[in-house]
Amino acid sequence: MSRLSPSPMADPADRLRINLIQGDAQVDDRPNVVFTTLLGSCIAACIRDPGAGVGGMNHFLLPGDGAGSSSTSTQSYGLYLMELLVNGLLKKGARKHALEAKLFGGARTMNGLSDIGGKNAEFAKRFLDMEGISYVGGSLGGTQGRRIEFWPVSGRARQILMEPTDKAMPKIMIPAPVTAPQAGGDLELF
Repeated sequence: MSRLSPSPMADPADRLRINLIQGDAQVDDRPNVVFTTLLGSCIAACIRDPGAGVGGMNHFLLPGDGAGSSSTSTQSYGLYLMELLVNGLLKKGARKHALEAKLFGGARTMNGLSDIGGKNAEFAKRFLDMEGISYVGGSLGGTQGRRIEFWPVSGRARQILMEPTDKAMPKIMIPAPVTAPQAGGDLELF
């Protein structure tokens, strides 16, 4: 009995979930694969060639090229991971002129600090423009983290917004300070 490849809407038990963490890039051409990741100020680029039936996702922390950094930290940089993703797609049969991308992340999750999420988003859009890769959508910015699911063959993407940081973090209860006993009075020893 032959079995058709499951579609993105197939039974969740048939899906092969591949979770990406910061510094990862994955490429796949199996229709039952779904890439997942969690993002705050980081960016995930979801790029595919619809004609070749191959796609991939990356997850980067910083936009720079990592110049002057150790090799371990350069793996979290956008330039390295964008090039790694595009080259991985080309090796799997994608055609550069046919690539299309969706970008997610780039939130400003901490008030009072520089907007690294905004810088990440600008870098990712600029990279796509310089490489001639079509930007077909996604979700950038805001103040909330996201969970992303991306089916690399179909191009379907789903975003689930996380609770804002101040609501997601449990409140820490600090006990009331102990007051010092008043001077004087009786003393009892045990």
